[in-house]
Amino acid sequence: MKYTNIARALFSKNRKKFFEHMQENSIAVFNSNDIFVTSADSTLPFKQHSDIFYLSGIDQEESILVMHKTTSTQKSYLFLKETSELIRIWEGEKYTKQTAFETSGIQEVQWLDAFEKTLNNLIIKSNQIYINKNIHSRANTETQTREDRFIDWCEQTYPSKTYKESAPILHHIRSVKEPEEIELLQQACKITEKGFRRILSFIKPGVWEYEIEAELIHEFIKNKSNGFSYTPIIASGENACVLHYIYNNKPCKDGDVILMDFGANYANYCSDLTRCVPVSGRFSKRQKQVYNAVLQVKKEATKLLRPGTMLSEYHKQVGLIMQSQLIDLGLIDKADVQNQDPKHPAYKKYFMHGTSHFLGLDTHDVGHWDKPIKANMCFTVEPGIYIKEEGLGIRLEDDVLVQPSGDPKNLMENIPIETEEIEELMNA
Repeated sequence: MKYTNIARALFSKNRKKFFEHMQENSIAVFNSNDIFVTSADSTLPFKQHSDIFYLSGIDQEESILVMHKTTSTQKSYLFLKETSELIRIWEGEKYTKQTAFETSGIQEVQWLDAFEKTLNNLIIKSNQIYINKNIHSRANTETQTREDRFIDWCEQTYPSKTYKESAPILHHIRSVKEPEEIELLQQACKITEKGFRRILSFIKPGVWEYEIEAELIHEFIKNKSNGFSYTPIIASGENACVLHYIYNNKPCKDGDVILMDFGANYANYCSDLTRCVPVSGRFSKRQKQVYNAVLQVKKEATKLLRPGTMLSEYHKQVGLIMQSQLIDLGLIDKADVQNQDPKHPAYKKYFMHGTSHFLGLDTHDVGHWDKPIKANMCFTVEPGIYIKEEGLGIRLEDDVLVQPSGDPKNLMENIPIETEEIEELMNA
């Protein structure tokens, strides 16, 4: 791993929170992700499953965490691929039992060949088994994962047991960040800032979108980042009106604005930034009008993210703020609003996505959308206006931390966003 070691106390706290929500006489099992094969002997880079990392800090393939709760005890077991001299030669260092303990705080570390026997002994003493299905609202479940294969095997092997889902517990506890997690998120945002500042002096007419992407990944890796939190969007001109444009294969033309949506991942924690800059170094009058309208919506939307707020109501309020700005820009009028379908408001023609989502170990992190916001939840704030007929798309996004009272803390407050500062830096 490129990142600095994380204190194991974080993972001990996280397991304690999960134990508090488990029923007595039950076990919970969490598997690492697979290493996915592409073709021949090639594979994608390994990315640890967020849940096992959250609960253990273990960042290695073929790892399993088991948590067992009785009326009087709470105990965790970690199962790892046994390392060897041959593995060290070909792949490098893997966790030993000692380094796994130092990372996770789990004392009971065994090799994988002991898993089924140990699991059987624990299941005999348990009434419920918590399985870790992916029930994220945006989940793509077409590919069977290591977790899926374990669930199938477990249900076939122990059909008489009662099964419960871990996800509701994890969505609850993962959404509220510990101080150590906030520091990691802040570090991811600081690296993202370095990347953004780097490209401001690099962008000019004739630069290709992928060249900007290359400058960003250079800066990220240089600063111990794992890389991008998600596939970056570098969208110039009309490409900015494609919400998930990831081709990044067009030249940037004089007079266009580039919409750049990217973020550094640090220690598996994600940042998520969007900024728009003029290719020429100067915004036109119209570009600045639209930009400042989006910026105003972002500022007002941020203030709404307070403890007790329901996200459904929050998004409705942001829609009304955006509606007002679109009327001022002449993109919609009051007649459009009066005649709109309530299910498809008029503002959706130019602002068709949500304003905020949970952020953490995943870019679209887990959390309960039907429960009130709590302090120390982290959200993006990312309104946008997309005017296809003008070849102009503006989205502005920061990552914010909800405070016990008052406005949220902007984790990206030092990243330039005002048009004057961006133009000054691009022309320095």
